[in-house]
Amino acid sequence: MDDDEVKMKEKDSLDSEENDEDEADSDTDKDSDASEPSPLLTRYNPWKEVAIRAESDRRSIENELIKLQKEIQQLYQELKKLKSPPLIIGEIVDILDDNRVVVKSTTGPNFVVHVANFVDKSKITVGTRVSLNRDSLSVIGILTTSKDPIITEAEVIEKPTIRYKDIGGLEPQIEEIKEVVELPLIKPELFRKVGIDPPTGVLLIGPPGTGKTLLAQAVAHETNATYIRLVGSELVQKYIGEGGRLVRELFALAKEKAPSIIFIDELDAIAARRIDSGTSADREVQRTLMQLLAELDGFDPLKNVRIIGASNRPDVLDPALMRPGRFDRIIDIPLPSHEGRLEILYIHTHNMNLKKDVNLEEIASQTEGMSGAELKAICTEAGMFAIREGHHYVSDHNFQQAIDKIKRGDSITQMKEVGAMFA
Repeated sequence: MDDDEVKMKEKDSLDSEENDEDEADSDTDKDSDASEPSPLLTRYNPWKEVAIRAESDRRSIENELIKLQKEIQQLYQELKKLKSPPLIIGEIVDILDDNRVVVKSTTGPNFVVHVANFVDKSKITVGTRVSLNRDSLSVIGILTTSKDPIITEAEVIEKPTIRYKDIGGLEPQIEEIKEVVELPLIKPELFRKVGIDPPTGVLLIGPPGTGKTLLAQAVAHETNATYIRLVGSELVQKYIGEGGRLVRELFALAKEKAPSIIFIDELDAIAARRIDSGTSADREVQRTLMQLLAELDGFDPLKNVRIIGASNRPDVLDPALMRPGRFDRIIDIPLPSHEGRLEILYIHTHNMNLKKDVNLEEIASQTEGMSGAELKAICTEAGMFAIREGHHYVSDHNFQQAIDKIKRGDSITQMKEVGAMFA
């Protein structure tokens, strides 16, 4: 082989080695380029944020869908209740042996009906209020015993704060009402030992503002009895039998809450003298009175329930109400005497800032013929005159102004003038 061929082979081998090195360098460059992130990938990608927001919206819509489905279910249930037939209210009159009862429905007549199997038979007694199916009149439910709101609201939850010491000029009347009302509630054994029954009812009569209501409140405060106060006019109802029902529920409530005190104010509203002629409204009032008389006749005086009535018109009361065995103890509450007025003034001025020139003895002499309510009004008006003059005390001059105002009846005159202005 000649020298030229040898040189050509060496050159070819060198070129191949250089090519191999160039390929290796290019591969190294490609590897280095692959390890470095692309600038496009490092830029902000908005589609990822859109996807997150869409996922959040999807979850919110699913939650809203669940909420709407629950609301639709509730509406379906409410619609089902509205479409259900009404039930009839009845009362159990008698219980038979063959799973049947005699009920008196609100429609009028009595029916012999079956009792549904799912109703607790042990809770069914005579007088129980039940619900009846409209078609078959079967007993399908037991209702709780309810009373009229007029009766339930008559119960005074908190005891009155009036005490005997807050009532002036009525010491004999206080002693008498203690014996008749307070003593049978606190010590009923005394009457059992003696062998007598305490008076069933007590009637307080007298002019307005003499302290009849205060006496009843004081008795309720001194005893631990439930105080049930009702105005006679609230027992006067429009429909036949409603007034008598209220009277029955009133005495039933008193027996449930025993020991209790029933105070019926303005008794003459339902206990006026009965007359032969009259309107249907008068006859309904008379029915209410007859129910009250029936409750008093069937009343056990030792059952820890006391009855107090009050009226400023004893002349119009029915004689049947005044006979022994009903309101058989009548306590007269007269206008206060001079000593009584002085005691009432001391009670109402106890917390007042009086000037030294105030002579309560002289004021008591000037207020002859006034009731306790009017004396309280005088003390209030005297304080108002002192405030009007910018004083922190009440002087005798203020009391004289108040006495003149009460005697003139300026308060009534002013109310009439204000009423005429708005008429």
